[in-house]
Amino acid sequence: MKETNGVSRRIKVGVIAEQTGPLSFAGIADANVARMVIDDINAKGGLLGRKVELYLEDGATTDSVAAAKATKLVEQDHVDVIFGGIYSSTRQAIKGPAVEKGKTLYVYPEQYEGGESDPLIFCTGPVPAQQLDPLIPWLMRKTGAKKFYLPSADYIWPHTMNRKVRELVEARGGSIVGEEYFPLDHADYRETVARIASSGAEVVFNTIVPPGVVPFFEQLHNSGFAKRGGHLVCTYFDENFLNMAPAAHVEGLYSCLDYYRNISDPFSKQLTDEYDRLFPGNARFTAGSACSGMYRGLRLWEAAVKEAGSLNQEEVIKALDHAKIAEGPGGPAEMVPEQHHARMNMYIAQAKNGVFNVVKDLGVIDPKERMVDEKEAERVFTA
Repeated sequence: MKETNGVSRRIKVGVIAEQTGPLSFAGIADANVARMVIDDINAKGGLLGRKVELYLEDGATTDSVAAAKATKLVEQDHVDVIFGGIYSSTRQAIKGPAVEKGKTLYVYPEQYEGGESDPLIFCTGPVPAQQLDPLIPWLMRKTGAKKFYLPSADYIWPHTMNRKVRELVEARGGSIVGEEYFPLDHADYRETVARIASSGAEVVFNTIVPPGVVPFFEQLHNSGFAKRGGHLVCTYFDENFLNMAPAAHVEGLYSCLDYYRNISDPFSKQLTDEYDRLFPGNARFTAGSACSGMYRGLRLWEAAVKEAGSLNQEEVIKALDHAKIAEGPGGPAEMVPEQHHARMNMYIAQAKNGVFNVVKDLGVIDPKERMVDEKEAERVFTA
């Protein structure tokens, strides 16, 4: 059991953000959110009467770098908790040194494929039950589309998402007419785009990620897919990702996330206005980039520490298991007890002229993830 002694020392929060590499536009925003929240906590007196100290590391959009930074945060800096990671492969890279070896609480803020179930890991972004389960049936009803093509990056998130998409589409009388996987840096999609055209695909459900996604969208657009009436879907796409491509290349794209910048609730507007004031520029506060999950995770952890009244890791985790925040980007949120995933508001949005507009407010949706194994939790906490 990890325990923190010494009432006078500062509380240490480790964050691994992709501040360089292909995901730097998202990682810089995540780092900004961490700075903003930690500064706000300290301005209000800190936690448990102590200052919270941010240990910010660059994951460099490289899994081996993220793993090394996680090792540093645990073994040298002795942080109380770690946040960060965007790619699912990066989460797995951080998990080894932080959780499996370091026995340190880890909060993963990005939307992902689900399935993570560990006593020391909490996930604060959406999962397939919150994205795909509402989006795919809604899309098929709205458009009448039946034929889906699945161009994908070759790692765990796309493979898992595609299995779920196939299940949802086929259950509604549709079919998957193509499914392909590529290295993350693949750039020549001409043959794939030709196969999309010849397959008669009505929907391209994309899980290609940066850097490959920009040339794919360009080549798909140039092929006339949208002009033929095709529908483009990319669940992780947000306002930061929109900035990567010309508006015409993503016109009409559907996304499904927990927050978009045109959501009009007062707190979300106040939050993003404050972020924009502190961090002007292109690294915007968005959901697909994990900013909303980072904010949500930090605030839920803050609430858990306050309830626990100490940094005893077992007590913090017990409190985090049912932690709630009344306000957050996109609305309130709470951890679902024993699932280590968050219940949150979800939205479907569509890109128009380079801006996302919410077309469907889905309301509050449960993650429907499996329960964390009690025996495993007991083993971890008594080790």
